[in-house]
Amino acid sequence: MERGSARASLSRDSPARLASPPPRSSSAARMARAAAAAAASAWTLRFLLLSSALALASATSARARKPNVVLILTDDQDTYLGGMTPLKKTNALIAEMGITFSNAYVPSALCCPSRASILTGKYPHNHHVVNNTLEGNCSSKSWQKIQEPFTFPAILKSMCGYQTFFAGKYLNEYGAEDAGGIGHVPPGWSFWYALEKNSKYYNYTLSVNGKARRHGENYSVDYLTDVLANMSLDFLEYKSNFEPFFMMIATPAPHSPWIAAPQYKKSFQNVSAPRNSNFNIHGKDKHWLIRQAKTPMTNSSIQFLDDAFRKRWQTLLSVDDLIEKLVKRLESHEELDNTYIFYTSDNGFHTGQFSLPIDKRQLYEFDIKVPLLVRGPGIKPNQTNKMLVANVDLGPTILDIAGYDLNKTQMDGMSLLPLLRGDANVTWRSDVLVEYQGEGHNSSDPTCPALGPGVTHCFPDCVCEDAYNNTYACVRTLSSSWDLQYCEFDDREVFVEVYNLTADPHQITNIAKTIDQEILEKMNYRLMMLQSCSGATCRTPGVFDPGYKFNPHLMFSNHGTQARRLFTRSL
Repeated sequence: MERGSARASLSRDSPARLASPPPRSSSAARMARAAAAAAASAWTLRFLLLSSALALASATSARARKPNVVLILTDDQDTYLGGMTPLKKTNALIAEMGITFSNAYVPSALCCPSRASILTGKYPHNHHVVNNTLEGNCSSKSWQKIQEPFTFPAILKSMCGYQTFFAGKYLNEYGAEDAGGIGHVPPGWSFWYALEKNSKYYNYTLSVNGKARRHGENYSVDYLTDVLANMSLDFLEYKSNFEPFFMMIATPAPHSPWIAAPQYKKSFQNVSAPRNSNFNIHGKDKHWLIRQAKTPMTNSSIQFLDDAFRKRWQTLLSVDDLIEKLVKRLESHEELDNTYIFYTSDNGFHTGQFSLPIDKRQLYEFDIKVPLLVRGPGIKPNQTNKMLVANVDLGPTILDIAGYDLNKTQMDGMSLLPLLRGDANVTWRSDVLVEYQGEGHNSSDPTCPALGPGVTHCFPDCVCEDAYNNTYACVRTLSSSWDLQYCEFDDREVFVEVYNLTADPHQITNIAKTIDQEILEKMNYRLMMLQSCSGATCRTPGVFDPGYKFNPHLMFSNHGTQARRLFTRSL
């Protein structure tokens, strides 16, 4: 109103200024005109100088401002079974414009522990989130008190001057009444639009900065992936232009219940789950949970998993649209060149491998390997990096981008920034830790009483995807000489699985009984060390690194027991 009044006043005064002046001599008039011209020139010069100074200041500020960061996190998206195939736009806008990490892993193949690792930069034995329940520390009061204040978004906001935005699925038990409900907004978020509980597409509740907003089942206003896209675009439209920003967008896709947007429900009608060499075969020489799966699978089970596979891909097409809209908006706002965009998933997935119908949680590549694409300032296009990376590296990387001293954190991961920049002579890790604590019911499944208590996630044909003693820890090694996975189970069998992925990429043959005993002992000892690591000790040389040190007096059997006890205690 004030601006409008000022413009109106200026208009009313204009006729008076334009009225004829009193008569004066021609000499006086010339002098007046000269003075007016000089004054006008002076004001013009001042205006030009001021405009130039402002433009220079603006340009300097733009150059000096820290990079922006966007993290897109999907839910249950594999890379092993072609999970990136439907995402044509994402591949063109991120992968082809940046770098693809072909060996990216999660430290736990389950939503909540993996997401906790992303946020904290820690392995599960250090953040203590072991499953998707409050009892397993998923968004519990303990998590909120001990871990949330030290997540990388909290550091970005409090120490690095970033405005932060979250939209989507946070942790599976977020919003539980026993843990503060949706009124709880974790520290570190300027703008908070979090899904209550687990992934949905319709009929859900969002916490909008701590206030409930309920959505129904009208596609145009409620389809969650699109809602997240619109919220993200709104943030880019109305955010402060004087601070760098961090955005985390966590989509429900391709998690069940696999509800595609209407325009995509007929896509991929001729697509089936891949029939690779470990599809619908018996998992011989594997842990009992894998051996119990019925082979061959029934026709109804195969039809079910093929349908699930198609629907998963259909849901990802809306994620592809989200990526396109986001990149276009960043570009139109001239922010794209100063923004890093990360794309990844919380875990992989399987559809019929070793006759397990559908789920995650297992130690194999299809469940622990995820996509990781990055574009941003200084990243050359169309790159593939084969280094061994993990989602515990995302927090350190983003803090490093923001200029934060990583020595001030207690994170287990490493910054990927040297790899993103293409630095020469980078010393990198050769192994990562994978750990999981199995879940089971105390009572028998009524449809499968023969299996007894302790199992869960069972299908009608009595194939179960998890159990209490599906508790394991693995060292995933990738070096110039070895592509190896070594795993120990915390069960009465003291079961060990070892795979040489160079010769056996689909992990069909367990070589635990035939591999060289010295390698077995070294891997056992390395596993024990990683299970008790914290911070910098998680980044020490692996078994096949030049700097690795091994004490041969530490025997396999003794330390196998010790490592398993460490794992059980720490979780």
